[in-house]
Amino acid sequence: MVRQSQSKLSRFLRNDKKTLNFVRFAFKKIIKKVIPLKQNIMETTEINLEEHFQNKIDSEIRIEPKDWMPDAYRKTLIRQISQHAHSEIVGMLPEANWITRAPTLNRKKILLAKVQDEAGHGLYLYCAAETLGVTRDETINDLHSGKAKYSSIFNYPTLTWADMGAIGWLVDGAAILNQVPLCRASYGPYARAMVRICKEESFHQRQGYELMMKLAQGSPEQKAMAQDAFNRWWWPTLMMFGPKDAESGNTELSMKWRIKRFTNDELRQRFVDVSIPQAEYLGLTIPDPDLKFNEETGHYEFGEIDWDEFWKVVKGNGACNKERVETRKKAFDDGAWVREAATVYHEKRKLREEQNRKTV
Repeated sequence: MVRQSQSKLSRFLRNDKKTLNFVRFAFKKIIKKVIPLKQNIMETTEINLEEHFQNKIDSEIRIEPKDWMPDAYRKTLIRQISQHAHSEIVGMLPEANWITRAPTLNRKKILLAKVQDEAGHGLYLYCAAETLGVTRDETINDLHSGKAKYSSIFNYPTLTWADMGAIGWLVDGAAILNQVPLCRASYGPYARAMVRICKEESFHQRQGYELMMKLAQGSPEQKAMAQDAFNRWWWPTLMMFGPKDAESGNTELSMKWRIKRFTNDELRQRFVDVSIPQAEYLGLTIPDPDLKFNEETGHYEFGEIDWDEFWKVVKGNGACNKERVETRKKAFDDGAWVREAATVYHEKRKLREEQNRKTV
């Protein structure tokens, strides 16, 4: 019956050209109206999703991996979290340089624990980055190829034992100021990873300051060593907060999306205000002739940072840039057998579990 009706309709349409032309005309008109309508619906849906997303951000509701998010938000997080992870891993190298030369067994244990913590921080953060759809291999390849950056501070050499104290006190102190607000970042996995990281960074900062105190209260040679380390690490630590706000291309969106809570310059100023009294307590001289306290603002005013040096290091031309990356690449290549063995073990275990299920 259906076939007969279709056959009659086909004959009717073939015999009536006017009807056929009308059907074609009507079909084109419908298509012209439907396609823009579909596009408008898609655009409206996209706008609604973005509005809903921003409303969640503004309401302090965490964004989770399965939630809808703008592509720019995802890319910003991948860049920041992977860069943070790289910084933790590369940051192990300057201090690992002194593990075998620590002056006492206790100092060696403390330094070993600290370096081990940094490795764990990197793993937490790589896992957080993976929730955004990027693989571990992709992030590590970006580091090895130079596409991804890490904190500029780790491209400076550790020349004396006092550098271990300066890094713990200044570098980890700066990291705490930067990372504690990240515990309230809008992206859930990142914020949760930062809670434990910040607790361990607090230990790192305290042991660094305690080491500097011992040196500052020691022999004239030890105090001179502490002052020398302070002189060399002060300005690179201020650079660690990133470029000036006016030159930062990522700050505006990161603040809007509440990935960051404070700008680079705000964090840098807070670090200076906190660190100067600590340095004075140690009896160290701040290596900044322009430093002065402003009674009206309640803040310290400090000299101009050498931004040429900052950008030189960021672009890969610092004292240790090439050495750091080459060391990481070598470690990755040397560890290939471990990854292969782990993969084979996983496959064998999976096969054994399948055989056991069949037996049962």
